This record gives sequence, C-alpha cells and structure tokens, in this order.
Amino acid sequence: MGPLSGLKVVDLTHVMAGPTCTLMLADMGAEVIKIEKIPAGDDTRYMVPPKIGDVAASFLMMNRNKKGIALDLKTPGGAKVLRRLIGSADVLVENFGPGVMDRLGFGYAEIRKEHPALIYCSLSGFGRTGPYKHRRGFDLVAQAMSGIMSFTGERPDGPPVKCGAPLSDITAGILAGMGILAAYAHRLKTGEGQWVETSLFEAALVQTYWQAAIAMATGVAPKAMGSAHPLNAPYQAFETADKWIVVGGANQKHWLRTLEVLGATELARDPRFATGADRMGHLKELEGLLTARFKTKPAEHWLAALEKSGVPCGPVNDMLQALADPQTIAREMVVEVEHSTLGRVKTIGLPIKFSQTPGKVRSGAPLYGEHTSTILGAYGFDADEIAALHKEGAIAAAEFAGDEVG
Repeated sequence: MGPLSGLKVVDLTHVMAGPTCTLMLADMGAEVIKIEKIPAGDDTRYMVPPKIGDVAASFLMMNRNKKGIALDLKTPGGAKVLRRLIGSADVLVENFGPGVMDRLGFGYAEIRKEHPALIYCSLSGFGRTGPYKHRRGFDLVAQAMSGIMSFTGERPDGPPVKCGAPLSDITAGILAGMGILAAYAHRLKTGEGQWVETSLFEAALVQTYWQAAIAMATGVAPKAMGSAHPLNAPYQAFETADKWIVVGGANQKHWLRTLEVLGATELARDPRFATGADRMGHLKELEGLLTARFKTKPAEHWLAALEKSGVPCGPVNDMLQALADPQTIAREMVVEVEHSTLGRVKTIGLPIKFSQTPGKVRSGAPLYGEHTSTILGAYGFDADEIAALHKEGAIAAAEFAGDEVG
C-alpha cells in the first residue's frame, strides 16, 4: 500500500521533527520501525493533557502507521539488535543531540563502512556544520533566531510572537522526507547511499522567503503586520458584522473585483490605491476604508459574493471548525484508525494523493514495546535470545510485566 511499499526505515527519532519525517514515509507505504528509549519511551507520551484513554494524544498523532520496539542502545544487546535492524534497512532516521550517535557507535562514518547503500538521515537544531553545530535546538529557538518572531504579531512595535504551529519542527520533518526520497532516487540509479541532514534553523529560514527577499533588497528588516501581506494588498483578514474572514484581493484584477463586491468602485480612482505599490504605501488607510464596508454585513454574505466574483476568500476557522470543514472531510484529511487498546481513533490524513499508489493511515500508534518480540523474531532472534535480552535490560516488550507505559 503506497508508493514506498517495501522501503524499510529504522526510526530513531522522538518528539516532532523526526517523527514528522517518518510519519510521512509510513503513510506513503514504508515499513517504519520506531525505536523508543528505555524505560520511558518517546517524550510525547508524557505531553499531557490531553489523553485519549490512557495515551497522550500527541503521541497518537505523530506515530500512527509505525511498529514499536523499545531498546537500550547503551547495552550490548540493544546495540546488537539495532545493528541487525540496520543490516536490512534502506533508511535510518535520527534526531539525537550532537555527537550522541557517534558515542553510541552508530555515527554515519562508522555505519557506512558496512552499509554503503544505507540512506542515513539526521535532523538537528542547527545542522552538523557551522558555529552552532553543538547546540541543541527547539522550534521556539528556531523561530526566534530565523527572524520569524520579529515579523509575527499584530503591530510593528509589539512584542515578538511565535507562530502557533511548530513551523520549524514540521517543516524540518517534511524537508528530511524530501531529502530521503531524493537520496533514494539517486540510490536507485547508482546503488549508492548517502548522509542526508537538515535542521530546525534551516527549516525556519525557508519559511522567510518573502521577508528575506525584502531584507536583502532594501537592507531593512520587515516588521509585524498582523495578517497583512508584506508585498500585496488587500491580502489579509477583515472583520465583518459577525466574524472574521480573509480576502486575497492582491492582484489588480482581484482588487477591482473586491471593490465591486463592496460597492466601493470609487476607490479604484483614488491615486492612493491605484497600484499594488500604492496600496502597500497607504495600507492603514486602505484597511480602515475596507473594514468599514465589511462590517456592514455578515461574513456569509461577503464570502458568497466574493466567491461568485472569483476573489480568493475564506472564513477564519478555529481548529474544530477546520477539522469539520467539508473540504477537510472530502480530502480525507481527518480519518479514523484502529488502535490496539483504544479502538477507533481520529487522526490527520495523508496530504499527498497518488492516482496509482495511494497511501493510507493503516494502523494506530504502537503501545510502548508493542512489537518488540514480533520484530525480533522476524529478524532471527529466538525466544531464549529475546528473554536474555529482556533480562539484560536491552529491550522492553509489552508482554513482559511492568514494561508497558502506554
């Protein structure tokens, strides 16, 4: 099921950036073996509330479609298991802190000696080169240092504001997935694997294309503009008589059509708003004039009229409204998946559609150590060896009393 069916991925990631990458691969059909630490597992198991049953909703979201195994890589047995898994893997993904994989004996330089075809992907805070390569990173830090927090917010003189979604985490995961697939294409042609890496810092920087273009061209750092666009107007949120909507009247055609819908065609002859550059130069005045018109009628009226005129627009939804939107449902972006103990659980669907090899959310997130024994058996460990590994503390498996943490 899916275009990556048959691809084997060893997943040594935790929290969000790395799991986003392996989630995408799994949804497109790859077999992903998620390795969790002993004794606690992935940190997202404890990011509560909320829970669904006794499992953190955050863990359920990021780890569906994966098989779960728990290893202590500092033990000889744990290292032995990982080496055997890597032996038949196509891809290894890790987001440990700087130097951790090398200290464990699983750095790329060491692994490639025996497995030159392996695609080895690393995600980190700042990348594996440069003056910050030893720093750990978080989405908050990446958004701050990339400039995003300096131009996010309601007004130019306001405090720095973080984007509500973890932009750098999710973007880094998607970039890593894209890099892995590019490396896979290269391997299909040459048989050669390689090291693919990206960082939260770089992932945040690529979200600044417009603002970076302005800064490079002018030598001036852009400031916060609320929902407005830094290069086009009107392209922002407007308050109506009952709620907020967004209007994309940015180019000249859509600008003129917006004025027709508002019954404000006289503004087309106003020299302050004649061109896009003029409108950006008088943005506050434009906002005031348009808002006064929009507030005379409810959102439903304006959205219907704007859509009929071909002007891009939409309501400002909250999260529940977005998840219940008919387009969300039609595109299968909210789906249900079977979890081992919770039954049917809702999750976000696969955002990439394939006409010939559709991906699918097939299974719920694993319990802690749920597939340890099954996977070990499939990789040649017999029952006695599995029991010995457990006694050593090298593995945790759901069937061993006291191991399961949810």
